[in-house]
Amino acid sequence: MTSVSSPLFAAEFSVSTADDLQKILDASQDGDIVALTAGTYRGNFVITKQITLRGETGSIIDAQGYGHALVLKNSYITIDNLNIINWGHDLTEQTSGIYSNEKVGVSSDKKKAEGIVIKNTTLSGDGFGIWLNNITKAKVFNNKVKGNLALRSADRGNGIQLSNVTYSHVFNNETYETRDGIYVISSQNNLIENNTMHDLRYGIHYMYSYDNTIQHNTAYSTRAGYAFMSSRRLIITGNKTTDSEDYGFLFNFITESTISHNYIKNVWTKPENKVLGRDGKGLFVYNSGYNTVEHNIIDTAEIGIHLTAGSENIKIYGNNFINNPTQVKYVSNKKQEWSKDGQGNYWSNYLGWDMDNNGIGDAIFEPNDGIDKLVWQYPEMKMIMDSPAILILRWVQKQFPVLKPPGVKDSFPLMAPFIPKKKSDVTPVLQISHTNTMSAQEE
Repeated sequence: MTSVSSPLFAAEFSVSTADDLQKILDASQDGDIVALTAGTYRGNFVITKQITLRGETGSIIDAQGYGHALVLKNSYITIDNLNIINWGHDLTEQTSGIYSNEKVGVSSDKKKAEGIVIKNTTLSGDGFGIWLNNITKAKVFNNKVKGNLALRSADRGNGIQLSNVTYSHVFNNETYETRDGIYVISSQNNLIENNTMHDLRYGIHYMYSYDNTIQHNTAYSTRAGYAFMSSRRLIITGNKTTDSEDYGFLFNFITESTISHNYIKNVWTKPENKVLGRDGKGLFVYNSGYNTVEHNIIDTAEIGIHLTAGSENIKIYGNNFINNPTQVKYVSNKKQEWSKDGQGNYWSNYLGWDMDNNGIGDAIFEPNDGIDKLVWQYPEMKMIMDSPAILILRWVQKQFPVLKPPGVKDSFPLMAPFIPKKKSDVTPVLQISHTNTMSAQEE
C-alpha cells in the first residue's frame, strides 16, 4: 500500500450535493483530497482509504437522525472543516458524529489505526461527538462539539471519547451540553491541553488510564470540572475550573500523580439541590495515595479539600486555600503533615503571627479538631456549634492536646498566598511525537 506521505497518483476531487459522495469515497485512492462544496450531504458515510475529506464554509453532513455520520476505517484519514449534524442517539451502539473503532491491516497482523486527524469541525447531535477507539498518534484539534440539552445528562453521549488511544494530542477543542466533555478510558501517553468544556456533568473524565498529561484546560458550569478515577502517573497542571456544583477536581483511586498549578473557584451546591452531606468540594480525594498536590489555588468552595478512605502518603504544600468556609475535611485516624522543606500552605483563616518576618507563620496551623469530626459524624450538631458547651470543649482540647484526635497539621503555614505561574513558566511536560506520515495530513 502506498504511504500517504508520498502518494504516486494523489488527486483532488471537488464534490457537490448532486454527486454520490459515498461512491466517490469508495473510488478514491490513498492520498486523495475529497473537497465538499457548500451544501447538505445527507446520509451515513464510510471512509476506507487514507484520504482527506475537507469542506468549505457551509459544507454540512446530515446523518438524518440515524447511525454514525462518518465512519473511519483506515489510518491517516483527515477530516477538516465540516459541519456534522443529526447523527443517531443510541448510546449502546455508540452512535457518533465521527466514529473510528476497528484495527486495520491484514487479518493476521491487525493493529491500531494511526495518524487520524480531526480538525476545524463543528458537530451537533444527541449521541457521541467524536469516538476514537484503537488509535495511535492521532490529532484532534480546533473542533466544537455541542450536545442536546433537551435530553437528560445520562442520555447524552460524550463530546470527545478516547478508548485505547495512545500517543495522541487533543487540544483547542470546545465541548458543551454533552454528558462529559472529554472522556478518556484505557488510554496511555496522551496530551490533553487547552480545551474548553462547559455546561456538562464532568469537563474531563479519566478512567483506567496511565502516563497522560492534562494541562491548561478550562471547565466551567459543570457538576465536576475534572474527574480522575482508577488511573496513575498523571500530570495535571495549569487547569482551571469555575462554577462547578459538586467538585472542582475529583480523585478516586489515583496514585503516583502530580496535581499542580491548577485554579479552582466557586464550588457550591445549588440551594435547590442541597441535601445532607452534599457540599461543594474544591478537591475531593478518595482512596488515593502517593500523590503530590502543590501550588494549586482553591478559592470559595464549601469545603476546600476533602480527604477520605485511605487517602494518605500525599505531599500537600504550597497551595492557597482562600475563603473556604471549611478549609479541610480529613476523615482518617492518621496524622498528616502538610508541608515540605519548611514550606506549608496559605490559609486565609490563619490567625498566627510571623515575628521573624520570614513569610512563615510561627504558630502551627491545624484546620480541624475533635469537634469538627463530631460534626461530620453527627451533622445535626451544627445546631449547637456556637453554644457555650461546644466553646468549652474546644478550649479544653487546646489546653490538653492529648485529647485531640489525629488530623492534618501544617507546621509552616505561609503568611501570604503564592503567585501563580504563567503558562510559559510551567515545567515542560509530556511531548507527543508524530512521525513522518502524519505531517502531510496536518497541513
